Amino acid sequence: MRTERNLTRLDRVFARLDREPERPAHIDVPKMSRHRVVLFSATLAFYLAIVWAVVTTSWLVRLDWQVMFFRPYQQWPEIHAFLDYYVVLGQRGPTAVMVSAWLGWRSWRQHTLRPLLTLGTSLLLLNITVGAAKLGMGRLGPHYATVIGSNEMGLGGDIFPSGHTANAVVTWGILAYLASTPRARRWLSAVSAVTSLGVGLTTVYLGTHWLSDVLLGWAAGLLILLALPWFEPLIAKAETALFDLRDRWRAGRTAPASAVPVTPVVLKPRTTPADEAPAAREPVASVRAPRAPIHLAPGPHTTRSERTPVTPVGSRRPPHADRVPRSGAPAARPMTGG
Repeated sequence: MRTERNLTRLDRVFARLDREPERPAHIDVPKMSRHRVVLFSATLAFYLAIVWAVVTTSWLVRLDWQVMFFRPYQQWPEIHAFLDYYVVLGQRGPTAVMVSAWLGWRSWRQHTLRPLLTLGTSLLLLNITVGAAKLGMGRLGPHYATVIGSNEMGLGGDIFPSGHTANAVVTWGILAYLASTPRARRWLSAVSAVTSLGVGLTTVYLGTHWLSDVLLGWAAGLLILLALPWFEPLIAKAETALFDLRDRWRAGRTAPASAVPVTPVVLKPRTTPADEAPAAREPVASVRAPRAPIHLAPGPHTTRSERTPVTPVGSRRPPHADRVPRSGAPAARPMTGG
């Protein structure tokens, strides 16, 4: 009888993951070094300086209006169709799907959830920080500006900082952050920097963002990438918890569903009171003839292995009257002839 159960697709996925190493030995988790802390502090200072320059309606706001009046989409209309598609590289939905597909394949190959968990952590930080800044400052975009030369702050907008730019920095920069070799990290850093720079300038070309929005979006995305090592211990704990949950779930699935715990029944001997005679039983006709009783010799009995072998003396043949027993020396045979 065949007792093997058919493997589902999820079981085959788990079996495929179990054949991979738990974590490649050559991949190092970035730590919050002194160099990274210096970069984080400098980027944070740049972020605050941009916010202060816009709030105080400084030269940066005047530059925003000059670029808006220049109308780059009218100066170079031949690249408008291409940049309409290129700006998609900064949208959160399509870029998250593309990058998560690549990182999911890496998780499959390396049997680790760290790439996907790191991407999820960075996107969560991006939504919280950039979303809070957008709603808190409430700046209107170039197409909805009301007063020429004003900073358009606190009017219920959600344009400052640029979400496309920050998302491009984080989504493509996470590939460089998770790179397994220094060479791949350098190449991916250059590619992500060029991509995010192009997305930011494209939003200025299309007139959907001020130039200061793009500058603040670059700083906001870079702050998230620089702060990720602080969240690595939390990511490791979440990965361990998810793998433990998976192991418990798999253990529950492998247990047979038809196995029902059976409570053992203990049979107690029936006792008969001393003053009550046992009930007479009806004779049962026996099928087999009763065997003769076996009588054993009294005394302790030894096992077969402990007994001393006894060699029989004499011949084992039954005695015959017409036979003469053999002596030690052979009898002389009669000689025939003269």
